[in-house]
Amino acid sequence: MNIFTKKSDPSGEAQKLLILKNLSAWYTPEKHVLSDVSLELGSNEVVGLIGLNGAGKTTFIKTISGLLTRFQVETAVWNGRGFSFRDKAFKQARYTVFAEDRSFQYFTFREYISYAAASYGKKLPDLSELIRGFGFEAYTDVLLKELSTGNLKKAYLITAFALRPELLLLDEPVNGLDFQSTEYLYRQINGYRQYGTVLFSSHILESICLTSDRVLVLEQGRISRSFAGQEIQADRIREVLGEHETTF
Repeated sequence: MNIFTKKSDPSGEAQKLLILKNLSAWYTPEKHVLSDVSLELGSNEVVGLIGLNGAGKTTFIKTISGLLTRFQVETAVWNGRGFSFRDKAFKQARYTVFAEDRSFQYFTFREYISYAAASYGKKLPDLSELIRGFGFEAYTDVLLKELSTGNLKKAYLITAFALRPELLLLDEPVNGLDFQSTEYLYRQINGYRQYGTVLFSSHILESICLTSDRVLVLEQGRISRSFAGQEIQADRIREVLGEHETTF
Protein backbone atom coordinates (compact mmCIF):
# COMPACT_ATOMS: atom_id res chain seq x y z
CA MET A 1 0.00 0.00 0.00
CA ASN A 2 1.33 3.47 -0.84
CA ILE A 3 -0.29 6.86 -0.65
CA PHE A 4 0.94 10.05 -2.31
CA THR A 5 -0.47 13.53 -1.87
CA LYS A 6 0.01 15.57 -5.04
CA LYS A 7 0.86 19.21 -4.49
CA SER A 8 1.68 21.96 -6.97
CA ASP A 9 3.82 24.41 -5.05
CA PRO A 10 2.54 24.97 -1.53
CA SER A 11 4.55 27.35 0.66
CA GLY A 12 7.50 27.55 -1.71
CA GLU A 13 8.16 23.81 -1.71
CA ALA A 14 9.53 24.07 -5.25
CA GLN A 15 12.67 25.52 -3.70
CA LYS A 16 13.42 22.09 -2.28
CA LEU A 17 14.69 19.21 -4.37
CA LEU A 18 12.90 16.51 -2.38
CA ILE A 19 10.27 16.70 0.37
CA LEU A 20 8.93 13.68 2.20
CA LYS A 21 6.44 13.91 5.03
CA ASN A 22 5.42 11.07 7.32
CA LEU A 23 6.91 8.14 5.42
CA SER A 24 6.33 4.74 7.02
CA ALA A 25 7.49 1.38 5.68
CA TRP A 26 7.20 -2.22 6.77
CA TYR A 27 7.89 -5.81 5.75
CA THR A 28 5.13 -7.18 7.97
CA PRO A 29 2.11 -4.97 8.85
CA GLU A 30 2.47 -5.50 12.57
CA LYS A 31 6.00 -4.10 12.71
CA HIS A 32 6.94 -0.85 10.97
CA VAL A 33 10.63 -0.42 10.14
CA LEU A 34 10.13 3.29 9.40
CA SER A 35 7.58 5.40 11.25
CA ASP A 36 6.56 8.90 10.10
CA VAL A 37 9.96 9.86 8.68
CA SER A 38 10.02 13.40 7.28
CA LEU A 39 12.91 15.16 5.55
CA GLU A 40 13.75 17.82 3.02
CA LEU A 41 16.70 17.87 0.65
CA GLY A 42 17.95 21.03 -1.00
CA SER A 43 19.80 21.25 -4.28
CA ASN A 44 23.57 20.73 -4.29
CA GLU A 45 24.03 19.54 -0.72
CA VAL A 46 25.37 16.44 1.00
CA VAL A 47 23.17 14.93 3.69
CA GLY A 48 24.32 12.07 5.86
CA LEU A 49 21.91 9.61 7.43
CA ILE A 50 23.48 7.88 10.40
CA GLY A 51 22.20 5.21 12.75
CA LEU A 52 23.15 2.00 14.43
CA ASN A 53 22.57 -1.32 12.66
CA GLY A 54 18.86 -2.01 12.42
CA ALA A 55 17.83 1.64 12.60
CA GLY A 56 16.14 1.46 9.18
CA LYS A 57 18.74 3.15 6.96
CA THR A 58 18.72 0.50 4.22
CA THR A 59 14.93 0.25 4.28
CA PHE A 60 14.72 4.01 3.81
CA ILE A 61 17.07 3.97 0.80
CA LYS A 62 15.24 1.00 -0.75
CA THR A 63 11.87 2.70 -0.30
CA ILE A 64 12.98 5.92 -2.01
CA SER A 65 14.54 3.81 -4.76
CA GLY A 66 11.18 2.19 -5.49
CA LEU A 67 12.10 -1.33 -4.38
CA LEU A 68 9.58 -1.62 -1.55
CA THR A 69 5.82 -1.54 -2.05
CA ARG A 70 4.79 -1.76 1.60
CA PHE A 71 4.88 1.88 2.60
CA GLN A 72 2.77 4.96 2.87
CA VAL A 73 3.73 8.62 2.69
CA GLU A 74 1.58 11.64 3.38
CA THR A 75 3.44 13.97 1.00
CA ALA A 76 6.11 13.31 -1.62
CA VAL A 77 7.35 16.28 -3.67
CA TRP A 78 10.17 16.24 -6.23
CA ASN A 79 11.27 19.55 -7.73
CA GLY A 80 7.98 21.14 -6.73
CA ARG A 81 5.67 18.41 -8.01
CA GLY A 82 4.02 15.43 -6.38
CA PHE A 83 5.53 12.17 -7.57
CA SER A 84 5.83 8.42 -7.05
CA PHE A 85 9.14 6.69 -6.32
CA ARG A 86 8.55 4.62 -9.46
CA ASP A 87 7.90 7.55 -11.77
CA LYS A 88 10.16 7.27 -14.80
CA ALA A 89 11.28 10.90 -14.57
CA PHE A 90 12.33 10.45 -10.94
CA LYS A 91 14.13 7.16 -11.61
CA GLN A 92 16.15 8.83 -14.36
CA ALA A 93 17.07 11.68 -12.01
CA ARG A 94 18.46 9.46 -9.26
CA TYR A 95 20.92 6.60 -9.02
CA THR A 96 21.29 4.29 -6.02
CA VAL A 97 24.35 2.40 -4.84
CA PHE A 98 22.98 -0.27 -2.52
CA ALA A 99 24.82 -1.77 0.44
CA GLU A 100 24.59 -5.13 -1.35
CA ASP A 101 23.78 -5.56 -5.02
CA ARG A 102 24.15 -8.70 -7.09
CA SER A 103 22.22 -7.62 -10.16
CA PHE A 104 23.58 -7.76 -13.73
CA GLN A 105 26.01 -10.48 -12.68
CA TYR A 106 26.74 -11.64 -16.22
CA PHE A 107 27.71 -8.15 -17.39
CA THR A 108 31.28 -6.94 -17.27
CA PHE A 109 31.73 -3.50 -15.74
CA ARG A 110 32.12 -1.89 -19.16
CA GLU A 111 28.97 -3.62 -20.40
CA TYR A 112 27.06 -2.57 -17.31
CA ILE A 113 28.01 1.09 -17.41
CA SER A 114 27.21 1.26 -21.13
CA TYR A 115 23.79 -0.19 -20.34
CA ALA A 116 23.30 2.20 -17.41
CA ALA A 117 24.27 5.27 -19.45
CA ALA A 118 21.82 4.28 -22.19
CA SER A 119 19.07 3.70 -19.61
CA TYR A 120 19.61 7.18 -18.20
CA GLY A 121 19.74 8.71 -21.67
CA LYS A 122 23.31 9.91 -21.22
CA LYS A 123 26.42 9.73 -23.35
CA LEU A 124 29.03 7.43 -21.85
CA PRO A 125 31.57 9.75 -20.18
CA ASP A 126 35.32 9.37 -19.88
CA LEU A 127 35.81 6.94 -16.98
CA SER A 128 39.59 6.95 -16.76
CA GLU A 129 39.92 9.28 -13.77
CA LEU A 130 37.27 7.46 -11.72
CA ILE A 131 38.74 4.05 -12.58
CA ARG A 132 42.20 5.17 -11.48
CA GLY A 133 40.89 6.87 -8.37
CA PHE A 134 39.11 3.73 -7.16
CA GLY A 135 42.02 1.47 -8.21
CA PHE A 136 39.77 -0.46 -10.59
CA GLU A 137 42.02 -0.73 -13.66
CA ALA A 138 42.39 -4.52 -13.54
CA TYR A 139 38.65 -5.25 -13.28
CA THR A 140 36.90 -3.33 -16.04
CA ASP A 141 36.39 -6.43 -18.23
CA VAL A 142 35.67 -8.91 -15.45
CA LEU A 143 32.14 -10.26 -14.98
CA LEU A 144 30.43 -8.55 -12.05
CA LYS A 145 29.68 -11.95 -10.49
CA GLU A 146 33.41 -12.62 -10.23
CA LEU A 147 34.28 -9.39 -8.41
CA SER A 148 34.96 -9.26 -4.68
CA THR A 149 32.52 -7.34 -2.48
CA GLY A 150 34.82 -4.32 -2.45
CA ASN A 151 35.42 -4.26 -6.20
CA LEU A 152 31.73 -4.73 -6.91
CA LYS A 153 31.02 -1.71 -4.72
CA LYS A 154 33.63 0.24 -6.71
CA ALA A 155 31.91 -0.71 -9.98
CA TYR A 156 28.62 0.78 -8.83
CA LEU A 157 30.27 3.85 -7.28
CA ILE A 158 32.13 4.59 -10.51
CA THR A 159 28.83 4.29 -12.39
CA ALA A 160 27.11 6.61 -9.92
CA PHE A 161 29.70 9.38 -10.12
CA ALA A 162 30.03 9.00 -13.89
CA LEU A 163 26.28 9.39 -14.53
CA ARG A 164 26.03 12.48 -12.27
CA PRO A 165 22.31 12.22 -11.48
CA GLU A 166 20.51 15.08 -9.78
CA LEU A 167 20.09 12.90 -6.68
CA LEU A 168 22.69 10.33 -5.67
CA LEU A 169 21.62 7.78 -3.05
CA LEU A 170 24.40 5.81 -1.36
CA ASP A 171 23.68 3.07 1.18
CA GLU A 172 26.73 2.29 3.34
CA PRO A 173 29.12 3.28 0.51
CA VAL A 174 32.29 2.81 2.59
CA ASN A 175 31.64 -0.86 3.37
CA GLY A 176 34.13 -3.11 1.59
CA LEU A 177 36.43 -0.34 0.39
CA ASP A 178 40.17 -0.18 1.04
CA PHE A 179 41.75 2.90 2.62
CA GLN A 180 42.78 4.61 -0.64
CA SER A 181 39.36 4.07 -2.21
CA THR A 182 37.64 5.37 0.92
CA GLU A 183 39.67 8.58 0.81
CA TYR A 184 38.88 8.95 -2.88
CA LEU A 185 35.18 8.37 -2.19
CA TYR A 186 35.17 11.19 0.35
CA ARG A 187 36.66 13.54 -2.25
CA GLN A 188 34.05 12.50 -4.80
CA ILE A 189 31.19 13.08 -2.36
CA ASN A 190 32.56 16.48 -1.36
CA GLY A 191 32.95 17.48 -5.00
CA TYR A 192 29.50 16.33 -6.00
CA ARG A 193 27.76 19.53 -4.92
CA GLN A 194 28.58 21.03 -8.33
CA TYR A 195 26.44 18.33 -9.99
CA GLY A 196 23.62 17.58 -7.56
CA THR A 197 22.66 16.31 -4.13
CA VAL A 198 23.95 13.30 -2.21
CA LEU A 199 21.99 11.45 0.45
CA PHE A 200 24.00 8.66 1.98
CA SER A 201 23.54 6.35 4.91
CA SER A 202 26.31 5.10 7.13
CA HIS A 203 27.06 3.71 10.57
CA ILE A 204 30.63 5.03 10.22
CA LEU A 205 30.80 8.40 11.93
CA GLU A 206 33.97 9.51 10.13
CA SER A 207 32.34 9.34 6.72
CA ILE A 208 29.46 11.50 7.93
CA CYS A 209 31.58 14.16 9.64
CA LEU A 210 34.05 14.55 6.76
CA THR A 211 31.49 15.08 4.02
CA SER A 212 28.05 16.22 5.19
CA ASP A 213 26.40 19.64 5.21
CA ARG A 214 23.68 18.16 7.39
CA VAL A 215 23.41 14.96 9.41
CA LEU A 216 20.15 13.19 10.22
CA VAL A 217 20.13 10.65 13.05
CA LEU A 218 17.84 7.67 12.45
CA GLU A 219 16.86 5.71 15.54
CA GLN A 220 14.29 2.92 15.66
CA GLY A 221 12.77 3.98 12.38
CA ARG A 222 12.47 7.68 13.19
CA ILE A 223 14.67 10.74 12.62
CA SER A 224 15.46 11.78 16.18
CA ARG A 225 17.92 14.65 15.64
CA SER A 226 19.60 16.70 12.96
CA PHE A 227 22.92 18.52 12.91
CA ALA A 228 24.25 21.18 10.54
CA GLY A 229 27.44 23.14 10.02
CA GLN A 230 29.54 23.47 13.16
CA GLU A 231 27.15 21.17 15.01
CA ILE A 232 28.51 18.21 13.05
CA GLN A 233 30.96 16.89 15.60
CA ALA A 234 31.70 13.24 16.25
CA ASP A 235 31.31 13.46 20.03
CA ARG A 236 27.95 15.20 19.85
CA ILE A 237 26.53 12.72 17.35
CA ARG A 238 27.95 9.75 19.24
CA GLU A 239 26.25 11.00 22.40
CA VAL A 240 22.91 11.18 20.63
CA LEU A 241 23.34 7.65 19.38
CA GLY A 242 24.06 6.55 22.92
CA GLU A 243 27.41 5.18 21.82
CA HIS A 244 30.36 6.33 23.94
CA GLU A 245 32.86 3.76 22.76
CA THR A 246 35.08 4.22 19.71
CA THR A 247 33.30 1.70 17.50
CA PHE A 248 32.64 4.09 14.62
